[in-house]
Amino acid sequence: MLIGEVARRSGVSARMLRHYESLGLVRPSGRTGSGYREYSGEDVRRIFHIESLRSLGLSLREIGRALDDPDFTPSALVVDLIRQARERIAAETELLTRLRRIDAVDPAGWQDVLQIVALLQALGSKSANARQRAALSSVDEVPVPVEALVEAALSETDPNVAGALRWALARSGDGGPALLADGLGSPVAAVRERAVQSLAELPGDEATEQLRNALANPDAVVRGHAALALGTRGVADAVPTLIDMIVEGRNDTDAADALSVLASDTATTDQIAARLVDRLAQDSTQAPARGRLTQALAGIPGSRASHALVELSRDVDRAVALTAAYLLQRRDPQ
Repeated sequence: MLIGEVARRSGVSARMLRHYESLGLVRPSGRTGSGYREYSGEDVRRIFHIESLRSLGLSLREIGRALDDPDFTPSALVVDLIRQARERIAAETELLTRLRRIDAVDPAGWQDVLQIVALLQALGSKSANARQRAALSSVDEVPVPVEALVEAALSETDPNVAGALRWALARSGDGGPALLADGLGSPVAAVRERAVQSLAELPGDEATEQLRNALANPDAVVRGHAALALGTRGVADAVPTLIDMIVEGRNDTDAADALSVLASDTATTDQIAARLVDRLAQDSTQAPARGRLTQALAGIPGSRASHALVELSRDVDRAVALTAAYLLQRRDPQ
């Protein structure tokens, strides 16, 4: 079979077949009377073997060893090829992500593209100062895509940089709340906490709704941050979680403050007082928790909270009774 026919049947160009021959990978078994290369069936099979191994990413040198060295074993090479393939995929994925983020900003010209690339690189810098400057400049200069800001916020460990990133996210427009909500499901506790802290600083109804959803999160830290944020927004759904925080002694002072903010709405004042009283009455509520719940009643206006403090001033727990009496005196000196 002449070289032209081999090229047609195998899909390997005549030029490449000559290159294989120069490397000693495959040599035509014979020559015609006119001196043309003539390939046997075995030669053609070897060509297909070469192409098969090339499809796995082997170099031509490695292919020669694989076909000619009887002691050559594929295991180590295959493991190395897997590593190389993963590295290529990671690099290509990173490139695709960067291109998508540039496209999301819809740059007007190449100068904008260069600025976006510089900001994206700065967000990934090892220098905390560089990351902070990138976050702060992302609003005034060409905006950084929200996805990039969220990714940076969820991975940032420096508190100053984290604050700058949350500030930038709050001014970045749409898309942030949903992306941060995905972070609430992370298997890493620190990522979940950063996600809810960032959500807490985002304005708007979408962020509020995601915080409401976070009240059902299995992570108590996430629930606590969400409840505190919702309390400042006047969302009464946070009340049960805030009371749980007081009972458990987790940010109980902040939780009591959030309850007092919510209680400024007369529609929820009695509801909050009733819930606090109910928890005080439960047998499972331990003495330290009863003390914290009593103190929380101080920030709740209205007759229901006052009546509860009167009752508590006669409580069998002397610490609770003294606390309630003191709070009553401050509440109504008469």
